[in-house]
Amino acid sequence: MILSASAARQLFGGSAFLARFLTLTLMILLVSFILPALQAQTIRVDTTRPVNSFRPTEALGAGVDRIPAAATDKIFTEPILKQILSTGWQTVTYRQNTELYVEAWHWNPKGTWSAGEKGYFVGDANPTDFIRHSFGYPLPHAGFSQPDGRGYSRLTDGDTNTYWKSNPYLTKAYTGEDDSLHPQWVIVDLATPQEISAIRIAWADPYARKYLVQYWTGLNPIEEAAKGSWVTFPGGNVTDGKGGNATLQLSRTPLPVRWVRIWMTESSGTCDTHGSDDRRNCLGYATKELYLGTTSADGLLQDVVRHTSDRAQTNTYCSSVDPWHESTVVNHQGDQVGFDLFFTSGITRGLPAMIPVAMLYETPENAVAEIQYIEKRGYPISYVEMGEEPDGKHTLPEDYAALYLQWATALHKVDPKLKLGGPIFEGVNKDIEVWANAEGKTSWMGRFFDYLRSHNRLSDLSFVSFEHYPFEPCKLQWSELYDEANLTRHILQVWRDDGLPPGTPMFITETNIAAGDDESFLDIFAALWWSDFVGAFFEAGGNAVYYFHYIPLGQSLGCHNTSPGTFSMFTMNKDYQIQQPTSQYFAGQLITQEWAQPGSGEHLVYSSASDIVDGAGHVLVTAYTLQRPDGDWSVMLVNKDQENAHSVHISFEGAAPNEKKHFSGPVRFVTFGSEQYRWHSDSGNPIGGVADPDGPPARSAITAGADSAFQLPQASVTVIRGKIAAH
Repeated sequence: MILSASAARQLFGGSAFLARFLTLTLMILLVSFILPALQAQTIRVDTTRPVNSFRPTEALGAGVDRIPAAATDKIFTEPILKQILSTGWQTVTYRQNTELYVEAWHWNPKGTWSAGEKGYFVGDANPTDFIRHSFGYPLPHAGFSQPDGRGYSRLTDGDTNTYWKSNPYLTKAYTGEDDSLHPQWVIVDLATPQEISAIRIAWADPYARKYLVQYWTGLNPIEEAAKGSWVTFPGGNVTDGKGGNATLQLSRTPLPVRWVRIWMTESSGTCDTHGSDDRRNCLGYATKELYLGTTSADGLLQDVVRHTSDRAQTNTYCSSVDPWHESTVVNHQGDQVGFDLFFTSGITRGLPAMIPVAMLYETPENAVAEIQYIEKRGYPISYVEMGEEPDGKHTLPEDYAALYLQWATALHKVDPKLKLGGPIFEGVNKDIEVWANAEGKTSWMGRFFDYLRSHNRLSDLSFVSFEHYPFEPCKLQWSELYDEANLTRHILQVWRDDGLPPGTPMFITETNIAAGDDESFLDIFAALWWSDFVGAFFEAGGNAVYYFHYIPLGQSLGCHNTSPGTFSMFTMNKDYQIQQPTSQYFAGQLITQEWAQPGSGEHLVYSSASDIVDGAGHVLVTAYTLQRPDGDWSVMLVNKDQENAHSVHISFEGAAPNEKKHFSGPVRFVTFGSEQYRWHSDSGNPIGGVADPDGPPARSAITAGADSAFQLPQASVTVIRGKIAAH
């Protein structure tokens, strides 16, 4: 309503000036806020040129990870696999989980040890028995207090018969470079600042001849590596270490310190307890136990470290771990599904699969044997991922790159056509930063690219892969749906800014909402997030995305013990029997069977813009457009407005101002949202709740024209597909 001048004067006490001022203010507010909300409901598709392209059989995939051993035989059955495959995801990536647990991977239970039933293991490359299961072997020389599994660090376990040892493959014998270029290190986290003036290092063999003992000046060197620096204690520079029990007076007066690092650059080359028959036993560094504190008047160390062989110990971190292990210690709880079962079960659809090779805690010989086995069986490989989440294991980029090149050399001798890549970062939203190098550079990916480039080996990097878990579990709010598209675009640009070689494909090989259980996985939130993420990823130039987790595994208690969280397209009971599809199942079908055309045809991706925003500037309706091989134009629209439907016009616009097209003729309209799916938590239910309604999407046929407006229900994903024509 616009006030007349006389009405305004009456309303505002007869003051003509005040009336005119307030009337003008109301008109500005009307134009600025009310009219756009009523009129600006348009999706504009830029048809000038495609911004990307993909083929569903290569780009729309899913991931198969290690699963409970009891689940394998129940899930890898025809009825379960038929339901899994009905989602429409195509190519599969095999996730390698043992490295997260600091374990060696016996991808083939049969193989050869370097020293009896212990040492370094190489799987049998010759196919004989059908491999249905494979397992990880915990490493006895680990230096992590909190690996993903149940292990603990040997650096503070209170037992001087055990020791941490670094990876021999990071020494000159294997890298061809001076050991000072690949310093190995251990860190002690005292949890809170403690008064520190002395350290005792109980060295094992091989010990460090040259090393520094340092403290951290920032808040957290693990989580905020670029916000602080390592400072060497006044008495912390050792140039001719003798091993044994070395006690150092680090400073005259105690310093308040939480984080302490030992930075090792020259080894004694003496052999560890496994003997001199294998040169790997004599390379790197080894430490039995660490003690920190102050010294009393009589010279005794007042130790503040907690020494115990469990996770109550004082936390430590390490640069690497020797992959030496024994046959008697096996983690039988988690099953890395055997390659024969994986490839013959039907879950790969017969398509080439992305295969991992263990690298951080393995040997190149074992990786070579794995690829030889797969190729001798005739199983098709698309890509090979090298290692697993080096950022999560705090591996410096130069160390990962040195291992990468050793493995690449060995693998390409077997098969020069293998497409290798990595580094398979943990779910990230920003650049991975590490402690600054001599040039002050902190970007992990940038330094990885620099290393390959300096060794003239960029050609060994066929793709870059990483994981995407954008949010923290148990803290999700609906408003975070507004962030996903920008988060996806941002992280792809980060890798480009870090120096990604032009033309190198970018794959997200593992992704979901959060790296942990959250009730939002079961809500319509999950369907909207998935659709928005996939659309934004391809529009931003991504090349392949893999849904995680393809195999349903049942639920935990969830975030608030009110309903379960799930990494899956289905809810399951404790016996691994499918109960219901989740909202992500239906979102997957919309993406793979409605938005995209099933098959191997090339899809062209065009950028889309939306002017449907709320008062805070959040885009409420995002749109992602494909031109399919069958000639149809397909627009996937995500209405993130939790309360309101939106009516939209879709305009396909070319380079010329008057070059506009619209959907014309028969149009397929498929929508899935809060009207088709609703999760109801129920802590008394064995599953934790139930979905009602539980799909399916609503489908209809529309005859479209130049003036057509499409109604998008609240909180929904909609695919509109058909031919277009000029106005």
